[in-house]
Amino acid sequence: MQASTFLRDSADRRQLLTGVLLLVIGQWILSLLDATSKTLTHQGLTLVAVAWVRYVGHVVAIFLLLGPSGWKRHWRATRPDLQWMRGALMLVSTLVFFGVLRLMPLAQATALNFCAPLFVVALSPWLLGERPQRHIRLIRWAGVTIGFAGMLVVVRPGGQLSPFGIGLGLVSALAFAMMNMLTRRVAAHDPPMTTLIQSGITGACLTTLIVPFFWFDAWPTALQFALLLSTGVTGALGHYFIIRAFQHADASFLSPFHYLQIISATAIGYLAFSQLPDWTTAIGIGIICVGGLWVAGGEGAMKAVANRMRDVRHP
Repeated sequence: MQASTFLRDSADRRQLLTGVLLLVIGQWILSLLDATSKTLTHQGLTLVAVAWVRYVGHVVAIFLLLGPSGWKRHWRATRPDLQWMRGALMLVSTLVFFGVLRLMPLAQATALNFCAPLFVVALSPWLLGERPQRHIRLIRWAGVTIGFAGMLVVVRPGGQLSPFGIGLGLVSALAFAMMNMLTRRVAAHDPPMTTLIQSGITGACLTTLIVPFFWFDAWPTALQFALLLSTGVTGALGHYFIIRAFQHADASFLSPFHYLQIISATAIGYLAFSQLPDWTTAIGIGIICVGGLWVAGGEGAMKAVANRMRDVRHP
């Protein structure tokens, strides 16, 4: 009994750790995408035009990677309605977040997106049917609350950040949270590659409808063109790793680990824009990370106690 329980618990821990690792890799890649988009929009390129190149490049990059036969094998979705809903939410989140990046530094803009886990934990029982035990729910809510408090320290309401930018950040966080919940539902029907393809197709189709009204004012330079092309690659890879993460752990467990993206956003923001958070912001970032680690460590400890009690009752 004890040996089988140990093996089962070890397998569960490996699944959870794999999900967290895949999520973090995706976050670093997406932080590169955010920095590139911030650079391009600050240079005067329109948000919709940048998003259009990002999604069309996404589709082209995946097609070249898979080839015609691989594309034909993976592109068809079992639930196209869910895929299109997810893709539309992903596009909304992208466009709104690009707007946030124009108004504030990368680290602070990313911190605003950390309201998304709060939305996920609140909505996942009704939208996803994820109903863990009561003590697990309390631990997750405690971790998310700690992370949310850290986010408030980072943005410092009443401070110098744009109120309009903060509002846009909350809208982006809500869209991002709903996209993550749909990612979990989609994963039950379609493999990650299908979701990746469908996300690109949805975004490319929707932006193609509106991009003529938001075209480039001037043709991009060679460097801007190279950066534009890179957005398709980083967008595709980043979301691929995140999609894979949700195959290993549920949305409400992974949601606090989105806070760890503040590390990649801070590092890339400093390297790309020389924007280093002050000490108050750094403290807020630390609080955010503590919230995520609280969920992982606290939930694991509670499961270990529950397993120990079960073994005592049934030796």
